[in-house]
Amino acid sequence: MNILVIGGDGYLGWPQSMYLSRQGHRVGILDNLARRAWDSEGRTGSLIPIQALPERAALWKSLTGRVIETYVGDIQDYAFLAEIVRRFSPDSIVHFGEQRSAPYSMIDREHAVFTQTNNVIGTLNLLYATKEFCPQAHLVKLGTMGEYGTPNIDIEEGFIEITHNGRKDVLPYPKQPGSFYHLSKVHDSHNIMFACKTWGIRSTDLNQGIVYGVKTEETVLHDGLATRFDYDAVWGTVLNRYCVEAAIGKPLTVYGAGGQTRGFLDIRDTLRCIELAILKPPRPGEYRVFNQFTEQFSILDLANLVQRIGGHKGLDVTVDHLPDPRVESEQHYYLARHTKLLDMGLVPHNLSDVLLESLMDVVIRYRDRVIEETLLPQVNWRSTRNPSSYSTSGLPSGEPVEKELQAAHNGRGGA
Repeated sequence: MNILVIGGDGYLGWPQSMYLSRQGHRVGILDNLARRAWDSEGRTGSLIPIQALPERAALWKSLTGRVIETYVGDIQDYAFLAEIVRRFSPDSIVHFGEQRSAPYSMIDREHAVFTQTNNVIGTLNLLYATKEFCPQAHLVKLGTMGEYGTPNIDIEEGFIEITHNGRKDVLPYPKQPGSFYHLSKVHDSHNIMFACKTWGIRSTDLNQGIVYGVKTEETVLHDGLATRFDYDAVWGTVLNRYCVEAAIGKPLTVYGAGGQTRGFLDIRDTLRCIELAILKPPRPGEYRVFNQFTEQFSILDLANLVQRIGGHKGLDVTVDHLPDPRVESEQHYYLARHTKLLDMGLVPHNLSDVLLESLMDVVIRYRDRVIEETLLPQVNWRSTRNPSSYSTSGLPSGEPVEKELQAAHNGRGGA
């Protein structure tokens, strides 16, 4: 197939692009490189060194003989997006291309507005480009389990059967998003569902849990193919942050009581889930939702796991409970259904001691790169103006955000 990966330079987008390329698909990456600029804005950075996009693609070609086409630009620029979609003629579009951090969206008004504009308008542009230039293409959209919140009933996969005043209907599952970022994903879901119903396009919305891990069959081929590892309080995931804190001798920072429970999955399962969705597309006009995770943990469960594994490695790991900067229930019921991808053939990699020790080994290898001051929470949900290190001057303007990358890329057949 021709598969266009929006946001293919990111943590998941880059491994996904290599994975699909290795399966024999023609793969194109479209990315505005904004994620790299946000590191500069907040003085954060990937723990694992990562190559620039042109170097990544060139190394992949030299090692495998396979080409990943790269196009640098912003999907908010509809003329640019339309030209790439028309030229590439995708059979499937994998959409990672959004601002993905809840804390980033809660910094202040400007970052909230940017997050919703970037995510909602970008996705709306993509829907229009699909309808106009590749109406048979399958849009695989990365959603989030955070759309659902933590209701006191079981979470179904996208839809729920309701009985009201003696009548029944199947309706979208009620959403209780916990940040302006998560709200943007809810808006996306509604827009995509409407476009499928109205225009007859097809889409799979993957409500994904928290992803961990950096090793795939492709990333381990060469250090230059590594994907990023975020650990700070704005961009990092909770498990990554704990591993880094353990490795540098800092207490694990558990927010509040630590009973916040979420779905988690291995990065290799993310790649496989997206492949399964691509290989078994929905019917024209169908909008379907899969809950994409394999296990559930509380954040205190994870702290205890990291403390135990750290002890195996001779680390003295302690746990601190900090005031929760978010507005969320710290103890709650959580049971989310996630059977559809298993029924399609997913064989999960569960979070074992061996896997966690492997992740710790990666962190220990690069622990001299840790920026310690980024570990503690900087963004408080109750504030309308958070740290000055995130200024509005860092917000992308719609142009490619790294001029040197753009120049390098233009010499290699890009947009």
